Amino acid sequence: MSPRKAASNPAAKLFVLDTNVLMHDPTSLFRFEEHDIYLPMFVLEELDNGKKGMSEVARNARQASRFLDTIVSETAHGIEQGIPLQAQGNQAATGRLFLQTQFIAHELPPTLEHGKADNAILGVMLFLQKQQPKRAVILVSKDINMRIKARALGLSAQDYFNDKVLEDTDLLYGGVLALPQDFWDKLGADMKSWQQGGHTFYDIKGPLCRDLLVNQFVYQENGGNPFYAVVTAQDGNTAMLRTLTDYTHHKNAIWGITARNREQNFVLNLLMNPEIDFVTLLGQAGTGKTLLTLAAGLMQTLEHKLYSEIIITRVTVPVGEDIGFLPGTEEEKMSPWMGSLDDNLDVLNKPDEESGEWGRAATRDLIRSRIKIKSLNFMRGRTFLNKYLIIDEAQNLTPKQMKTLITRAGPGTKVVCMGNIAQIDTPYLTEGSSGLTYVVDRFKGWAHSGHVTLMRGERSRLADYAGEVL
Repeated sequence: MSPRKAASNPAAKLFVLDTNVLMHDPTSLFRFEEHDIYLPMFVLEELDNGKKGMSEVARNARQASRFLDTIVSETAHGIEQGIPLQAQGNQAATGRLFLQTQFIAHELPPTLEHGKADNAILGVMLFLQKQQPKRAVILVSKDINMRIKARALGLSAQDYFNDKVLEDTDLLYGGVLALPQDFWDKLGADMKSWQQGGHTFYDIKGPLCRDLLVNQFVYQENGGNPFYAVVTAQDGNTAMLRTLTDYTHHKNAIWGITARNREQNFVLNLLMNPEIDFVTLLGQAGTGKTLLTLAAGLMQTLEHKLYSEIIITRVTVPVGEDIGFLPGTEEEKMSPWMGSLDDNLDVLNKPDEESGEWGRAATRDLIRSRIKIKSLNFMRGRTFLNKYLIIDEAQNLTPKQMKTLITRAGPGTKVVCMGNIAQIDTPYLTEGSSGLTYVVDRFKGWAHSGHVTLMRGERSRLADYAGEVL
């Protein structure tokens, strides 16, 4: 195979794909615009070795193989000349796919082990660079060490960027906006307000309205008269605000829990709103994500009867691996990952002096009878009706896995996704490509979803101080 002979676009780069790119995103074959792609033989062998099993990686390997089979079988030209690829979303941009069709022997440094797939791919890179010195030959890999080895040999290497929702997660939607101090002065006569259903509504006009999103929280804290509201409608330069229920007050306690700070109050307003079907919560450990979500779920399941039961699922890292080696039922197998659930239930199931220990035990049994723990492995094909679905540690999900989970929701189901994108344990996922980042960005502004990033920890002064200094 000689890409140089068939190169119709001398400005097109030649990207050599590592196996982990295809296993992470099978559609990466169509995401390089007008540039060409080269697949070494070792990549095809690794795809074949990784296709067995029911994990997400195995599914992606099988899908990548199906794509390659379709591309190769439908081409009318020789493989050596490059197979045209139609870039997604761009009919004009067409790169080509090259497969290694001949044995390539290149002298690798003696310190690199021969026969190893990574080193064989680097050998192919060195051959292509020598064969086409005027063309940019670039390795694309999700493996950091692979990229470091390539650069140490003088080769160009980069991460796969097309799966990233945001390059800078500081730009991620936070769900909360602080109003400027002169906000009300600028509105003047353009503002209308009225009372309805125990809340005050504000119809406002102005340039700031263009930056607002539906179900975004706004606040202004000026001394002893703070203002907290949520955006209920937005259209161009106009928007409507509605004041919130004050969940910091004991009269509005949810299962005995009150909000301890501004963001927790926003969270409870989302969780207790039956019109909100999808809630995402970001925040570091100790900000109250699990406790608030469970309290709201118990209140709406046992008291308000909105949902028939609470379903909790948590990503077990490594994601998608079988939990069958653990003893017991599905729920018992998941229990090692559910310590945080038991900790929060202990907080919510406070002792009652009148009912005593027997009453507390009965309440605990009632609560646990309405809470089901499910594994992500068995979510495909399920449909949840009138359930309160909690997805914990959602930062370890890929966008595809997140779609699989959320589309399980049937009528009357509320889905709550929570996690901390600074604590990602899944290989090849980053803050910018996490499924949690993906859904926060895609769902913002939808009338039936809401998001809050919690900033302040509420565990203890020891935990707060340790988080700052350690």
